[in-house]
Amino acid sequence: MPLVRISLLSGKSGDYIRAIADGVHQALIDAYGVPPGDRFQIITQHEPDSLIYDANYLGIRRTADIVIIHIVAGNWRDTVTKKRLYAAIADQLAAKPGLRREDVQVVLSSNERNEWSFGNGLASYVQDTPPT
Repeated sequence: MPLVRISLLSGKSGDYIRAIADGVHQALIDAYGVPPGDRFQIITQHEPDSLIYDANYLGIRRTADIVIIHIVAGNWRDTVTKKRLYAAIADQLAAKPGLRREDVQVVLSSNERNEWSFGNGLASYVQDTPPT
């Protein structure tokens, strides 16, 4: 169910980008309980003048390898689970493709079940009650 947007600076290889996409998805499976087949990712590469970030915000030193991951997911997980997801993503991307944990930024945007339509013009997660 999550929709994942991954933003990074252009110039990386296809294997590098795929490793990021696969690592984020594996973290969602492991830490968030997402089914393996539930994968919707949008990956955008930016020129340096269109991905602007503070290299030292909150005392975390970021490099040009920064990856910003925006996940839209249902609002039914607690803070402990969300923190586990952040750590799992950083772990996965540190392992492959070898990103520094400081260069992995994750933002969660939560929504409700009735705010998803996966096609056919239907609210996919809403069980309609039959008229009485």
